Amino acid sequence: MRMGRNPVARAVQAFFRDYLVLVMITVLVTITAIVQPKFLTERNLTNIMRQFGPLMMVSLGMTFVIIGNFIDLSVAGIINLVAVVTISLIGPWGQVPALLTGLAIGAGCGALNAAAILTSGALTQAEALFLTFGMSTVFSALALLYSGGMTMHFWDIKTSKSMFETIGAGTVGPFSVSFVIFLVVLLLLWIFQTKTTEGRAISLTGGNKTAARLSGIRILRSIFVIYVVCGLMTGVGAIVLFSRITTAAPVIGAGYETNAILAVVVGGTTLKGGKGSVLRTVMGVLLVVLMSNCLDLLGVSTYLQVVTKGAILILAIWLDNRKQV
Repeated sequence: MRMGRNPVARAVQAFFRDYLVLVMITVLVTITAIVQPKFLTERNLTNIMRQFGPLMMVSLGMTFVIIGNFIDLSVAGIINLVAVVTISLIGPWGQVPALLTGLAIGAGCGALNAAAILTSGALTQAEALFLTFGMSTVFSALALLYSGGMTMHFWDIKTSKSMFETIGAGTVGPFSVSFVIFLVVLLLLWIFQTKTTEGRAISLTGGNKTAARLSGIRILRSIFVIYVVCGLMTGVGAIVLFSRITTAAPVIGAGYETNAILAVVVGGTTLKGGKGSVLRTVMGVLLVVLMSNCLDLLGVSTYLQVVTKGAILILAIWLDNRKQV
């Protein structure tokens, strides 16, 4: 009879399988800190903390979509639309109404995605992929029409914009305001995912829709919820983003859909649905943000960075499929 493998070897293999992203973060940070001393400066660490916010918000929303065994490529278009509409309303409407309108637009776009999926019967991940890609085009076109293709700036706003300036550049002790917002949102979403019936229903729906339906779960409602949550979180990400860069354009969200999917999958949420965690997504986002920052400091070209991200996504999907075998 074949002898089992060494327990130590099994433990090491299990650690690398479950915590590969932490290993990658550690290696990346260590190499960059040695080669480029600027990495550990207060200025750079603050910069990383601010870059963390927008992608994190979008990725947390995307986590629920992927757990539900769907995909959402419309987040770039939602960011474009929320950003240009919100910044344009600060002057005539005031800060709070503009903020609430931006969040409502994000949630509304998510609801439109869900409605399109449910009314068309597109209940597979592949169908949702193409449908939400089309919706992203629609949202981006609306942003272009609304803004006239123009870039909007904070300095063009004559009334107070202090709330958005605080979101973009304010601090609470050693932490940026956007990082504090992330901590609050993460806590709320973790409670929703793990402590509520609706949150657990999303995992069951993503794991097996037929079994979930037979168990009495309203899967159509779960699908609606995941897309509204994703749209709302994308709206939050858009507001944090344009508050940080003090500019909104109808193309501001370009690339966020792929980076969010990369962060979620690298963090350990399986594309097959039913399994994942917002806490693990945090590690995935941290890796993506650190990777961009470290490669910038090391002088790596933007094109090579895109290749690197693509390679990591392919590796993450390959490893995910290997775990399912």
